[in-house]
Amino acid sequence: MAERTEERHAEKMRKKQAAHDRIVASKTIEKGLLIVHTGKGKGKTTAALGMVVRAIGHGGKVGVVQFVKGAMATGEKRVFDAFPEHVEFKPMGEGFTWDTQDRARDIAVARAAWEEVKRMIADPSYDMVVADELNIVLRYDYLPLDEVIAALGAKPEMTHVIVTGRNAPDALIEAADLVTEMTLIKHPFREQGVKAQAGIEF
Repeated sequence: MAERTEERHAEKMRKKQAAHDRIVASKTIEKGLLIVHTGKGKGKTTAALGMVVRAIGHGGKVGVVQFVKGAMATGEKRVFDAFPEHVEFKPMGEGFTWDTQDRARDIAVARAAWEEVKRMIADPSYDMVVADELNIVLRYDYLPLDEVIAALGAKPEMTHVIVTGRNAPDALIEAADLVTEMTLIKHPFREQGVKAQAGIEF
């Protein structure tokens, strides 16, 4: 009986493998992707920076521009600063808009960060560019959405661009090749009064 069950399982897995191999063989296009991580759940930046780690592992060059973060030291900056030949990591934000309470300054900071993203995207030496929390500045109309969509649409063919942040605009979602929405189920900050912790939130 046990032997028959094992045989059935092995045959089922062979069929799955053959079906999977056919699907993989049919995918032949290689191109740089526009990737969006959005949603209310935690992990948007974390997922993007995980892709940065993968790119480093493959010898790629990555540019990271943070539109909000910059007012505080983060663990990821310390790590990526150890790989200067692979990662240009630029936290250019001054905190959340409720921290600064200065719309004109927020717009100027967002513009400076966006110019860095555009510079990196235009430079063919970058394999990947991360625009961290760009969705937040778009939500507050700190940058013209049409300009952003046009620049992302004109990126070099093989460059990957990752955009993170809540409330990704519909036009960006439509333009993207890959969109992931992080869903909040439970968070200790909200439910338990646990403060942001090193290694988890920053």
